Parts: sequence; C-alpha cells; structure tokens
Amino acid sequence: MRRTARVLTGTALAVAAAGLATAPAYAADGGSLEVYPSSAMPGDQVTVNMAECGDKGSADGDAGALGAGRFTLAPSTHEGDAIGQFRVPPSAQPGTYEIVAKCADGSRRISGDLVVTLTAARGQEPRGSVKTGVGGALGPDPVQTAAGVAALAVAAAGGTWLLHRRARGDGI
Repeated sequence: MRRTARVLTGTALAVAAAGLATAPAYAADGGSLEVYPSSAMPGDQVTVNMAECGDKGSADGDAGALGAGRFTLAPSTHEGDAIGQFRVPPSAQPGTYEIVAKCADGSRRISGDLVVTLTAARGQEPRGSVKTGVGGALGPDPVQTAAGVAALAVAAAGGTWLLHRRARGDGI
C-alpha cells in the first residue's frame, strides 16, 4: 500500500513540476487571440477578437506569416473587445499560421492560430443512402428485401423444428 502511494505521489509531483515549468511561457503572451473562423480558405475574410488591451484599448494586428500583412483592431461595444478583420490572400498555402496582435500601448503581445485549407469544411452534406447491406422495409430494392424476409422465415422455421424435436426427445 505504501509503495503505491509513493508511486502516485511521485507521479503527481512530476506532473506539477512540468506544469510549473511551462507556465511562464503562457504568462509571457498574456492571453489568446480569438480567430474566427479558425479554419479558412484563400479569399475568406477572418475576424480577430481580443480583450487583453482593456475596454478602450486598440491593437495592431499582424498576419504577415500568412501574407495578409498588418491590420488594426479597434475597440468595440462587444464585451469590450478590440476587433479587426483581414482577408486570407488567394495565394495562401494550406497550413497553420500564427496571427499576432500587440496592444497599442505596447503592454501585451497576444497570438492565435489560423488554419488555411483548400477545401470547404462547411456546407457539405451527405448524398444518397448508406450502403449497409440488405435494405429494410423502405429500402430501394424490393427483391433484396424479399430475400431477407425469406431467409429470416427459413431460419425461424428451422429453429422451431429443432426445438420441437429436442422437446420430444428424438436425440438431437
């Protein structure tokens, strides 16, 4: 029992130490930049929000890693956030890009990620029926439905016959 407690305590201490070691990296950024949508295609417009600059704070945004250049985040009435927009360049390649914003007073630097894809994730709906074998009562092929019903009837009749023979003691 003591050995198990020591192992669990040692594991918990190791996890806590690892968490403390990574905490300063997150504290240096000071928050996260909300990028909407988080996944976009070339030509799409992207909106960026941040609340870290205060209620009336503005920020300078940089989407240079993506090739979109600089943009401004202005104070808004939406929960005191600073909001800005930029367009994903048509020449953007698929991948994950870091979008950065720096408060106008120079107090904080916030970053967030944008994933660029070449296919639209939204608006795709499945077409046709699911191919799961012999169809049901509303299936598209009545011949397959009839064959399934016939197979079930034969199995039921055979099972009933075997149970009847067993009950009579015919030696099955």
